Parts: sequence; C-alpha cells; structure tokens
Amino acid sequence: MTRLEGFQRTRSHGNTLVGPPRLRPPGTHCRPRRVAMLSVHTSPLHQPGTGDAGGMNVYIVELAKRLAAIDIEVEIFTRATSAALPPSVELAPGVLVRHVAAGPYEGLAKENLPAYLCAFTHGVTQAWAGHRPGHYDLVHSHYWLSGHVGRLAAERWGVPLVHAMHTMARVKNASLAEGDTPEPAARVFGETQVVRDADRLIANTEKEAEELLRHYDADTGRVAVVHPGVNLERFRPDPSGIEAGRAAARSRLGLPQDALIPLFVGRIQPLKAPDVLLRAVARLLEERPRLRERIVVPVVGGPSGSGLAKPEGLQKLAACLGISDVVLFRPPVGQAQLADWYRAASVLVMPSHSESFGLVAVEAQACGTPVIAAEVGGLPVAVRDGVSGVLVPGHDPADYARALCGFAEDPARAARMSEAAVRHARSFGWAAAAAATADVYTAALNPRLPDLIS
Repeated sequence: MTRLEGFQRTRSHGNTLVGPPRLRPPGTHCRPRRVAMLSVHTSPLHQPGTGDAGGMNVYIVELAKRLAAIDIEVEIFTRATSAALPPSVELAPGVLVRHVAAGPYEGLAKENLPAYLCAFTHGVTQAWAGHRPGHYDLVHSHYWLSGHVGRLAAERWGVPLVHAMHTMARVKNASLAEGDTPEPAARVFGETQVVRDADRLIANTEKEAEELLRHYDADTGRVAVVHPGVNLERFRPDPSGIEAGRAAARSRLGLPQDALIPLFVGRIQPLKAPDVLLRAVARLLEERPRLRERIVVPVVGGPSGSGLAKPEGLQKLAACLGISDVVLFRPPVGQAQLADWYRAASVLVMPSHSESFGLVAVEAQACGTPVIAAEVGGLPVAVRDGVSGVLVPGHDPADYARALCGFAEDPARAARMSEAAVRHARSFGWAAAAAATADVYTAALNPRLPDLIS
C-alpha cells in the first residue's frame, strides 16, 4: 500500500467503529442527499481579497455548486455580518446560504469569534430543529472555528463530520513572517480536538496530509487527499490566444503593452509576503535601472488579518524603496476582472510563507500566466517548477529578483511557460474535485467499506 493509499483508508479498532452513532446502518453504500456545510468566520458571498475572505471562499462556493450539480444539496451556514441580510440566500440551484446571528454584526475580529461559537451552534441546531430527523446526512466544516461547531452538530444529529483545515496553526507558526503574530495556543488546542473527532479530514495535498499526521497526530485512515479545483470556464486564455489576449487585457486595464508586469493578487498581510515582491523589484531596478521604463507592478487586494494593524504599510514600503512610481495598488475585484489581471500579467508572484494549496497560482496559470512562487505548502503541486513557473526556496528578495530577471530577459522561455501553464491548470477542474469529495462523503457514511475512495 502506498503512502497516499494509506491516507485514504478508514480507521477501525477491531470490531469497534470510530465515530458517533449513525441514524442509518453502515454498509449501505449510500451517498449523502444533503450536506450541512459550515463556514463560520467568512461568508461565501463575500468578495475574495477583502477582510478574511480569500481562497477558502472560492473553494466553498465552487465545491458547493459542483456538488449540487451531482445531486448533493448543500446548505452553507455562515455568520451574519449585517442586520439587513435575509435569513437565507440561494447561491445557486441546490445551494442555500443560511445567515446565523452570532455576536455583533460588524467590527468583530476573527480572533474574537471563539466567544460566539455557542451562539452560532445554537443557530445551526435551531435551523435543523425545523426539519424532520435525517434532514442532513453529513456535516462538512471549513477551518477550525467551523470544526468546533461541526463536532457538536454532527454528534447531535448522529451524522458523520468531514473537516477541511485550510490552514493549520502549527504549520503557520513554524514559518512566520518577520513581525507577524503567532497563532494562539487556543487555536492549536482547538484544531487538535477537531482532528481527533472528525470522521474524515480532507487535505489539499499529500504534504498537507503529512502535516496533519506530524503536527496533530491525525489517524492515517481518516485523511483523504483531494486537490482543489479552478473554474476553467472563468479562468482561461482569451479565445484569440495568449499573446493577443494579453494585449487586449492590458488595453482594457490601461496598462502599457510592452511592460514587464509582475502581478500580486491576494490579501495584504505578512503571511502572503507582498513585501518580498516589492523588495525584489527594488533590487531588480538597482541592478537593471533601464527596466524602470517598462515595469509595472500591480498589487490587487486589501489588508487582512495582522495586515490590518498597518493598512498602509505596503504603500509606505514602496515609497521607502523608491518604487512608488512603478507600483499600482488596486482593491479586490470580481472574478471577471481578476481573470483580466491574470491575462495582462507577465508573471504572477506568490512569495507566501504558508499556503495549503495556492488557488491563485492555478487561476493565473489557467489564464496562460506563469508563476513565481515560494516553495512552501501546496505550491509545489499548484506550480510545476521549471515548466509552468519557478519555485523559489525561501523568501530572499534577491532570489525573486533573479527569477523576475529571467522573465524579462528570455521572452521565449516565458512564452513556453505560458503554454505549459494552461496545460497544467487543466488538471485542476472543480468537477473532479467535487466527485472526489463525494467519494470522501460516501466513505464517511459507510465506515465498513474502507476501499470506496482508494
């Protein structure tokens, strides 16, 4: 049995199955009809790149839609952030978003949410109380805060809990950016409880699965690896071709046609390391001052997390480095315009200190844009080093400057990588991710059939 196959097998101890009692007998080889999906701290309706909204929001929205397309209804429970929000919103056919009142609507930091988990749990169970027993077949929680609610809901309803970590405190703390705030011990303890109690854990990559085993003593038989997908209908090269599409996108965005455009997309916080890109650009311009005439560095995103403490810190850094004239700060944008930013860029730069997968990297490649990324987390899966992009060990701006220089000096290599990037991204479709997730659900509902997802 391979290491990956080991992750996908179901745990049992002798004849005693692990997990809460089930409403239906095991071994029926059934798929769920309806899933309660939990996203406490960030709504799938929020704009990615604002506040705490990011790749997880995209993940939940796309996964829920594709699950509904294969006849698994999804109800997403999230915390209400405005009194004006309706109790529920249909996101798509078969996908309902439920707003749960828990704590103040606005101004509540993610770090303060644990105090309101009981209120959120009450709201979730109240929604369930209005239905007949067995309304939800399974709970799928996202991030550790949701996992705590999921533990209680799954136990009360007598259904399995499937959990996706998305990020892990111990992994983040092991690779903190300079000046960033460590994740608290309470989160580490909370994550340990969720890992212990979940019937199945979904990891984005095999490396993340190994981190669950190493840092949280997860049971190998409960961990399944499912790569996230990308919306290949939205993120794709222009029908006129990569080069023609790049020219058209630059025209729409008001960018110069002959520029070297290294793009950053994401939440502006130390974890994502946009400062590394700015320092690399400053280093590059010191060594090749003539590039200043034809370089534009768009930063598309808003402050988030610990970055909120210094919301204008990146602009001040650009000024201190003497590169304010080449850096464009733009707020988060919708997916249609985001695809244009990807198409317009020469290369996407992702110098993150930690990434469970790196969805932005795959979106960019799907549009025909190669990627320079840190060799961390799931990015070695998202990016094929030397083929669809360049992986950089560590976070030394000089290394990123050298990688950028390679794109500036070898257009033919950049063109080859653009074509390869599109081919690589095609392997990450959401339909495949949803089908694999449905297999994990089936295995959680049928603990006596350990080979269902192998």
